[in-house]
Amino acid sequence: MEFLLEGIMSVTWQQILMYLVGIILIWLAIKKEYEPALLLPMGFGAILVNLPNTGVINQVLAGVGDTNGIIEWLFHVGIEASEALPILLFIGIGAMIDFGPLLSQPVMFLFGAAAQLGIFIAICAAVLLGFDLKDAASIGIIGAADGPTSILVSQILHSKYIGAIAVAAYSYMALVPIVQPFAIRLVTTKKERTIHMEYKPAGVSKAMRIAFPIVVTIIVGMIAPMSVALVGFLMFGNLLRECGVLGNLSDTAQNGLANLITLLLGITISFSMRADAFVRVDTLMIMGIGLIAFVFDTIGGVLFAKILNLFRKEKINPMIGAAGISAFPMSARVVQKMAQKEEPGNIILMHAVGANVSGQIASVIAGGLVISLVTRFL
Repeated sequence: MEFLLEGIMSVTWQQILMYLVGIILIWLAIKKEYEPALLLPMGFGAILVNLPNTGVINQVLAGVGDTNGIIEWLFHVGIEASEALPILLFIGIGAMIDFGPLLSQPVMFLFGAAAQLGIFIAICAAVLLGFDLKDAASIGIIGAADGPTSILVSQILHSKYIGAIAVAAYSYMALVPIVQPFAIRLVTTKKERTIHMEYKPAGVSKAMRIAFPIVVTIIVGMIAPMSVALVGFLMFGNLLRECGVLGNLSDTAQNGLANLITLLLGITISFSMRADAFVRVDTLMIMGIGLIAFVFDTIGGVLFAKILNLFRKEKINPMIGAAGISAFPMSARVVQKMAQKEEPGNIILMHAVGANVSGQIASVIAGGLVISLVTRFL
């Protein structure tokens, strides 16, 4: 009987708290349908890695010696050693993205850049709160609204908060439908939110669609070489989509590969959600800074649109700027839903999609630039 109760008696209050965190993530995934492909494995993994003497992480058994745990092995091989999982996921993401709405309206490139404001505000906030530079930079990338980029940057900079950063990044991505409307309403008026925009896309030739991922990879490789792994795989996935001769591979990247990597990435990240590394005051501070980053990302994009309107005859609905974050396609859908709610029949979805895919590129570039800048001071 003593043997059977040993596990129960060794549970700590911190582990119990992590069980609750895991259950909340699973609830958000199933009940609210917030990024279920990621939050559900993360939530279940948080429970697995916090069971007493759990076999999913490495441990030493009496009379046996070292034993390997599958989740810890996946973490070391798929993230710590090579960042393979977040990078491979970008092939699937690239294959899903249609850059047509962006290429037909090049001005949307600017919104992707403007909506990265939260990254730099979050970095400053983290430094002021006492985090060292490499941890502050890793925390700031939560503002990229891009889970794989957040994981990659925090891993390259050897941040000790990778678990909290990943949870914050994916949690706030899932909570975009709650966070963004609040931030948009802070800096816009009812009149601005009801601005109509005509969609008159310029023609995008097949040659341009094929050339775009190649040109972007070369340009980004010149200005932000540390982001080439992410942007290169993103653009490779898009090239599979656009080339027209690899339909089966494109479908595999969009479905089989993306789903498999997402599944593995979610449960692998849970290794960093062990109670001893996660239940800390620092974690709460990181969650707070992440929220600040998302809010200022949204505000940055909206305010940039309002500035452009000072010089334009045909006004831009400033909510389009909020879609410049990397949470694709959720942010574009949120903006369209708000436009419909403010005035039924107001369709700005394609403009929002253009800004949204621009944010996907901009977030990766921002991550590479942050790595390059921070490593100069370490």
